[in-house]
Amino acid sequence: MANLPTNGEADTKEIDMASLPSSKRHSQNPDLDHHKVGVPSKQNLFKEFTYTVKETFFADDPLRHFKDQSKSRKFILGLHAVFPILDWGRGYNLKKFRGDLISGLTIASLCIPQDIGYSKLANLDPEYGLYSSFVPPLIYACMGSSRDIAIGPVAVVSLLLGTLIQNEIDPTKNPVEYRRLAFTATFFAGITQMTLGFFRECLVTGYSDSDYAADVDTRRLGFLIDFLSHAAIVGFMGGAAITIALQQLKGFLGIKGKHFTKKSDIISVLKSVFGSIHHGWNWQTILIGSVFLAFLLFAKMIGKKNKKLFWVPAIAPLISVILSTFFVFITHAEKKGVAIVNHIEKGLNPSSVHLLYLSGDNLLRGFKIGSVAGMIALTEATAIGRTFAAMKDYQLDGNKEMVALGAMNVVGSMTSCYVATGSFSRSAVNYMAGCQTAVSNIVMSVIVFLTLLFITPLFKYTPNAILASIIISAVINLIDYEAAILIWKIDKFDFVACMGAFFGVIFASVEIGLLIAVVISFAKILLQVTRPRTALLGNLPGTTIYRNLQQYPEAADVPGILVIRVDSAIYFSNSNYIKERILRWLVDEEEKRKKLYRPRIQFLIVEMSPVTDIDTSGIHALEELHKSLEKRNVQLALANPGPVVIEKLHASDFTSLIGEDNIYLTVAHAVHSCSPRVIEVA
Repeated sequence: MANLPTNGEADTKEIDMASLPSSKRHSQNPDLDHHKVGVPSKQNLFKEFTYTVKETFFADDPLRHFKDQSKSRKFILGLHAVFPILDWGRGYNLKKFRGDLISGLTIASLCIPQDIGYSKLANLDPEYGLYSSFVPPLIYACMGSSRDIAIGPVAVVSLLLGTLIQNEIDPTKNPVEYRRLAFTATFFAGITQMTLGFFRECLVTGYSDSDYAADVDTRRLGFLIDFLSHAAIVGFMGGAAITIALQQLKGFLGIKGKHFTKKSDIISVLKSVFGSIHHGWNWQTILIGSVFLAFLLFAKMIGKKNKKLFWVPAIAPLISVILSTFFVFITHAEKKGVAIVNHIEKGLNPSSVHLLYLSGDNLLRGFKIGSVAGMIALTEATAIGRTFAAMKDYQLDGNKEMVALGAMNVVGSMTSCYVATGSFSRSAVNYMAGCQTAVSNIVMSVIVFLTLLFITPLFKYTPNAILASIIISAVINLIDYEAAILIWKIDKFDFVACMGAFFGVIFASVEIGLLIAVVISFAKILLQVTRPRTALLGNLPGTTIYRNLQQYPEAADVPGILVIRVDSAIYFSNSNYIKERILRWLVDEEEKRKKLYRPRIQFLIVEMSPVTDIDTSGIHALEELHKSLEKRNVQLALANPGPVVIEKLHASDFTSLIGEDNIYLTVAHAVHSCSPRVIEVA
């Protein structure tokens, strides 16, 4: 087996092994004979299987708090796990309520006008946006673990839902069927989110906004969202923001429905806009929209320049609605072609359980649409929650977030709500207003409740142009050009994914852009898996350290020895490529050294530290590599194979094939052992 240097001189100095007699080479290092690459003891198959399942789906050991507890205590802990409000609610006080009250009132003033506008993106009546800011926030406040996230409809998910459902059912011709499919999609969005919360895996990339960004740690089956990389989401969000803004030109310019396209791509929308310039545009509507859009953007600028004035952009939408509604009412601008909201249903959310499609073709349609919308909503909400949790230095439980978001959408689907999630603009206002706990969501929900009961008739004369202006000002921040520039500097392939998603959304449709984002991200994963990096290693002068020659030009190769590192697990998908790449390295280096009249390569050492796993195809590739090297009179040696790898190599008898003494703990040990033999035969 492998020969090791001692922990003393041999670790820091070059050993002139060639000058020593063959019989004394090992005696200089007494530890060499008994330090070998360890082979883990075989485990019981059932134990190994249960361990793998646990590490795959329950690595965070969610039941650890229940160990050694009485039944009554387990019941209480179970309630706390499902309803975190029971835990943090015990320490709630008047001081915290004061902060939550102010922030709740502030985000309510922002959410009411936004929700009315977002419901139009989803092709639903205005009241459904308000419904979605009443019930879901209450559920989330009881079950969620974020103190700062503000729940409600958001622009991107509203547009996505509206576009996907509109492809199946015409909202104008069949409004009831359209609403039923919307509720069914919301139901399955919630089911998808809850399912992701119950089954374990790993890390997700996140979501980016112009001011904040987060890497999202979602637990259990969250790996499914990994196919939406950070770069792809930046592009998708930017494209969706432009698409949403273009869709608002209908209300902003006063174009009637029959003159405006139902498609969402930029070419169709612009054709529709400029094709209606002579008979569709209404100058009074344009004036109202332009004045208040300028006011909203000015308010945002004030809030950005002075963080203490955060409440200015937060309350600006409500002020705009009040002023524009009053203006239309006293001037009767609706008689001059200014489109108004006209009617918002008064009263609380009606039950929609009986409206859910639980059979037939629309069940499958609802599942497909809901799964996609649920994924996007989950990605956005979890990233936002992580961002503000990091800013306040507290831990966000990814499992509870998924379950809470899913539960609120399942309940919402039964109470006439469509998909709700964490809203970035509201969450930012909530944070800056000094929220302390999720009670701010309850305060917001109460205000929406009062609005539904008493105030909705007052929105009758609200012009559609002001809703369009509010949405345009809200989605501008989703265009994160700074993140796109950074992506270009860091990773060109990521930039392709970003731009692919961006152009897919604006030139095709939201679903096509989303599909492009997933496909390009998946292609990148496949490329990295099937074409892993390999590197030539050289010795840093005066040390026993071996590093990448490309990264460390001062490192020197070893006469007669080629050291190659494989930076990936070796699977069926990349094993043949790795074998061929190693042989190409060998051919190139032999030619290079031959020109320099240096000893030919007699040993090829493969550094296995980064190789976390290997399958049968990988072992077969190593066997073929060994045969190819034998024909060239080159000896294959392995350095530092991990426990999983060495166990499989032993099980396949590959270690016997290349010889136990050709497997070493480190590259340095391998080189020390091989160098004398190179010199002797050179």
